[in-house]
Amino acid sequence: MLAKRIIPCLDIKNGRTVKGINFLDLRDAGDPVENAVRYCDEGADELVFLDITATIERREPIGELVKKIARNINIPFTVGGGIKSVDDVKNILLCGADKVSINSQAVRNSEIIKLSAQRFGSQCMVVAIDVRKNADMPSGYEVYIDGGRTATGLDALVHARCVESLGAGEILLTSMETDGTKGGFDIEITSLVSRSLSIPVIASGGAGKMEDFLTVFSPSCDAAAALAASVFHYHEIDIPDLKNYLQEHGIPVRV
Repeated sequence: MLAKRIIPCLDIKNGRTVKGINFLDLRDAGDPVENAVRYCDEGADELVFLDITATIERREPIGELVKKIARNINIPFTVGGGIKSVDDVKNILLCGADKVSINSQAVRNSEIIKLSAQRFGSQCMVVAIDVRKNADMPSGYEVYIDGGRTATGLDALVHARCVESLGAGEILLTSMETDGTKGGFDIEITSLVSRSLSIPVIASGGAGKMEDFLTVFSPSCDAAAALAASVFHYHEIDIPDLKNYLQEHGIPVRV
């Protein structure tokens, strides 16, 4: 079994790390460069940087901040927010990112996934999918874009399969209803997508205690990685302790 990955997330607004609940009520969570260095030192497997207002503000992610973080860490680094073209993907990779995360544009112009994967490799292409429950959808979940502001009418599983076929190398799957609640990951949609695709799925939204990670990594769900923010930012869970806990419970992790 492949080692499961623990991934802290830096949601960035106005150059600062922030965190909210259900994509709302944002509060400050510190300097992103300092946070990135801390997570690298603590043994995080990867780091995700999401410029959460770039799409709404119609701009690219903050390139200089991406460069500063990339210079100070030595773990895989994914950057997303405001990516609209293949040139945007290239520019973010040149700033030091190892992977680029595409969310809204994967719905509005999915050709960007295919073209970017062909040019830079599928291993660079992460598609972020934000979902909310909707009983009218075949999977029971609908895709949202624009930082969770816009319903698309797309079924979550149909969209995930589509982006996989276009060359996405990984899915970052966030449940909007569980985001920031610390009540646990949404196992239903995470399990459905993980079991339906051949590419890795990163579970996101809802981590509150170590048991939540154990559940999302269990064979019944089988996420490849788990992403969290506030529990790491505010030292409610420290990554070395989490990895020791998972290892003690039979989950393969890198320590």
